[in-house]
Amino acid sequence: MKKVNVALVRLLQFVVFVVFTFVVIVYFGAMVLLPLDAIALLIKLMGVIGLHGFIGALVAIPAVGYLCLIVYKTPGLCKMIVDTGVDLVKTGKVKVEAFNEIADAVKA
Repeated sequence: MKKVNVALVRLLQFVVFVVFTFVVIVYFGAMVLLPLDAIALLIKLMGVIGLHGFIGALVAIPAVGYLCLIVYKTPGLCKMIVDTGVDLVKTGKVKVEAFNEIADAVKA
């Protein structure tokens, strides 16, 4: 019965690891995809106004680049965004390691 309990604890540990890994990948992936999505939406908006996609891209890319520059120059904002992601990683590591103590207690 102890082996089943240990296997169950390890399975739950793996599930928690996968969930936190997914959350961290989604968080940092969103930071990359948000400017790209803003560019795509601005290009579509320019197309509705009547500008061709290439001309819309020539306008949208510098506009989104300028918005990214404003975010970058905002004091503490980039550091806070990265620190939030690092805190997610640290929290996940602590939660996954907490299962080791439970597994050791079940083995004994």
